[in-house]
Amino acid sequence: MKKNKKVIKILKAIRWISIVTISSTFVFSVYTCMSLTASNEREKTSPHWRDGQFVNPQPLVNHISESLLTLFRKSEFSSPFENLNIDKPDPDLYQIEPASGLRVTWFGHSSTLVEIDGYKILTDPIWSDRPSPLTWAGPKRWYAPPLAFENLPKIDAVVISHDHYDHLDYKTILALNEKGTTFIVPLGVGQHLLRWGIEDSKIIELDWWESVQIRDLRIVATPARHASGRILFDKDKHLWAGYALIGAKHRLYYSGDTGLFPAMKEIGDTCGPFDLTMIEVGQYNRAWPDWHIGPEQAVIAHRMVKGKNLLPVHWALFELAAHGWTEPIERVLVKAKELNVNVLTPKPGQSFEPDTNKDLSRWWPNLPWKTAAQDPIRSTQLD
Repeated sequence: MKKNKKVIKILKAIRWISIVTISSTFVFSVYTCMSLTASNEREKTSPHWRDGQFVNPQPLVNHISESLLTLFRKSEFSSPFENLNIDKPDPDLYQIEPASGLRVTWFGHSSTLVEIDGYKILTDPIWSDRPSPLTWAGPKRWYAPPLAFENLPKIDAVVISHDHYDHLDYKTILALNEKGTTFIVPLGVGQHLLRWGIEDSKIIELDWWESVQIRDLRIVATPARHASGRILFDKDKHLWAGYALIGAKHRLYYSGDTGLFPAMKEIGDTCGPFDLTMIEVGQYNRAWPDWHIGPEQAVIAHRMVKGKNLLPVHWALFELAAHGWTEPIERVLVKAKELNVNVLTPKPGQSFEPDTNKDLSRWWPNLPWKTAAQDPIRSTQLD
């Protein structure tokens, strides 16, 4: 009997140690991935700061009840059933300058390596398994990064569109910091990086329409219609943005996450025309029509900003919405044909030069998907 009691005590002790360990790991994981929420004086002087937070000129619509219902209406094809046909780029490729001066490698979702007129820029890089503060919970990526992190070439700058987990990845940022790169972020997002130990000298914060010059490459933070926040208590405490990359010969536009908004025409007039636009097309829902632009409106936005070639991004890596995973690209192609827009469809990991690579064939499976008529995504307050 005494022996049994001793065993029970040991088991209880092990149980409590396990609980404490798991809880500590949970708290530490969340704590390290989050940041301080306090605002600085520069944020408060921004014309986009109001009543303690950043605001959009056209506020976002969000139907909470409808959002909850979508949890029970998820497409059976919201994630792939089989391994995807992706490319694994040769690291030696990046030692050779692109013949045209502009080359892009899309790694899935919104992560790209942009080589523009002699400079290498990463957009919203994520090499982690999940866009989450936890390593064991949250949407899991559908395939390993096409390019191993250690095979990345020297990066001139990393541009971050906003602080949501699928765009600002803690582990990737720390790894890039070891490479000595510069981080260009919207106003306030630098607080996260400082909290994670990134030196202030490596962080450049920009408000909308502000720019930074990296020798003869100019990077402009452009307006976007979205939101920010990594915890319940820091909603919209940090700005969100898109970017215009303006080189000696080429111009590229990256939308970040955004709904459609009138100032896209101003982006085209001010920073365009663009040789390539990289506009988000996936992870949309009618319950939150202003948070993500949707496929048809992405094509419309491409024309508003005066784009020549369109690379659809923000799809084909994570399940973050209820629609079928191939639906965004199918709908983009339909709308692009209607508006005579040239869409580039590389495999994840496939490098291409927009003006010379015309052999980007269909690589995704033929699955059922809803049309624009069946499930329209239309941003509000566009007049």
